[in-house]
Amino acid sequence: MKFIIAVIKPFKLDEVREALSSLGVAGMTVTEVKGFGRQKGQTEIYRGAEYSTNMLPKVKIEVATSDALALQVVEAIQQVARTEAIGDGKIFVLDLVSATRIRTGETGDIAL
Repeated sequence: MKFIIAVIKPFKLDEVREALSSLGVAGMTVTEVKGFGRQKGQTEIYRGAEYSTNMLPKVKIEVATSDALALQVVEAIQQVARTEAIGDGKIFVLDLVSATRIRTGETGDIAL
């Protein structure tokens, strides 16, 4: 099993969700986050004063999936979330040791 974490631009969330649903991904966790990388931040105006912030709004998507589906999930996220502009985000793939469905006690791939 794999645990995939993707940090993307917020306006790409619906497209990514649709792409993953079409692959058969049954669920995901989405969190609004802030961060920066090479994009470095932005200048904003608040109550007439200009200030610079290092943190940009992003969306973090977490998906647990089978080994067989992991590569397809990564490719789908990459294709759909890409704008070819700086700040498109990152995708991380981690080994998932175990998963348990709380309601039924099922474990492994079937719990996903």
